[in-house]
Amino acid sequence: MKLKQAIELDRKDSLKNYKSHFLNSKKEIYLNGNSLGKLPIKSIKKIRKTIDYEWGDRLVRSWNEKWLDLSDNLEKKLAKILGAKKREVKIGDSTSINLYQIVFSLLKSNLYKKSLISDSFNFPSDNYIIEGISSNFNIKNPTIINYSQDISAEINLIEKAIKKSPGILCLSLVSYKSGWMYPLKKLNDYAKKNNSIIVWDLSHAVGATHIDLKKTNTLAAVGCSYKFLNGGPGAPGFLFVDNSIQSKLENPIKGWFGHKLPFKFFDKYEAANNINKFDIGTPGVLSMVGMEAGLDIITKATTKSIRKKSISQSEYFISLINQELDSYNVKIESPRDPLNRGSHVTISHAESWKICRTLAKGSKKFPKIICDYRPDKYIRFGISPLYTSFQDLYHAINALIEILKTESYKKIKKGENRVT
Repeated sequence: MKLKQAIELDRKDSLKNYKSHFLNSKKEIYLNGNSLGKLPIKSIKKIRKTIDYEWGDRLVRSWNEKWLDLSDNLEKKLAKILGAKKREVKIGDSTSINLYQIVFSLLKSNLYKKSLISDSFNFPSDNYIIEGISSNFNIKNPTIINYSQDISAEINLIEKAIKKSPGILCLSLVSYKSGWMYPLKKLNDYAKKNNSIIVWDLSHAVGATHIDLKKTNTLAAVGCSYKFLNGGPGAPGFLFVDNSIQSKLENPIKGWFGHKLPFKFFDKYEAANNINKFDIGTPGVLSMVGMEAGLDIITKATTKSIRKKSISQSEYFISLINQELDSYNVKIESPRDPLNRGSHVTISHAESWKICRTLAKGSKKFPKIICDYRPDKYIRFGISPLYTSFQDLYHAINALIEILKTESYKKIKKGENRVT
């Protein structure tokens, strides 16, 4: 392997200066942005100001002075990143709660038949949510599509399931294991032709891929902001509902902030007549403040440029895996076509868990490398183009060679059962 190639690729990188916008450690290489993005430096200043001045000094007055407008301002920024209109995006609560609200409201609306479909690539908690909802409507359990392998979804099976039982589908745009990315517009259009709707989970896609919800005819979506959006641990989730169906949906959780006039304190609930109907309770101000810097960085860098670099880096990383790790029984578990792949690369090995832990410990020959393990054999390397360099990827491969060559992973004890 030639380090010079990685250095040259970094030199030509149009996004290389964005790494300085984040808090970085010189002692480790962070390849886990698909689980938790790095801390933007401006987030530190914003949160401190919120704590010291807005909360510490202004106290309750800060609600009128700033906090009540906070979600609205963030939603404008996120809508731009998603290719949506401002009044189609709502920030708050968690991905799971947002998914519950949308799927429940779709079932109650009678816009679609009461049929729920998901697949084995979907994030498990999404499937937990829709399974729980099915019991509330006294309908059969969701149909879970299973594929013949773990790398790519078989689109023909999805289309077959839609045709057989049209209704409501829940799919993750980028699979949390392999990084498989679904053909968004193609499936949306197929669903529409068959009187169905897909609720997309964008959690492993937003911020690292280019998404245009309007151009792809997406009608509903949810997602989190703590991964590639760099919103911080516990950062709020978001939901998207297209204007064409908003008026036909009713939030099953009649929360205070979803009221048309929340500060009139009426005894009778009357839902807001726009996306605000999906608000529930008091916004989490500190979590929302932590989101803003990440959204600003992504907007400036543009998702098209981020996606371009993501593909370039994942292709480079995969080429090194093929060149250097084939003799060590390492298998690539991500799609080979970059257009079908999100921004993480997954590999497998019989000792993946121990290898992942060895990378995290570091050694005299390589720095700590933070990636993550997913049962029962996968190691995921999250490539966050805003702060991942080509040299980071080069050094990660060098570390893997050293670990596999010396079998140093055998030193890991069985009792160390952390998964990341």
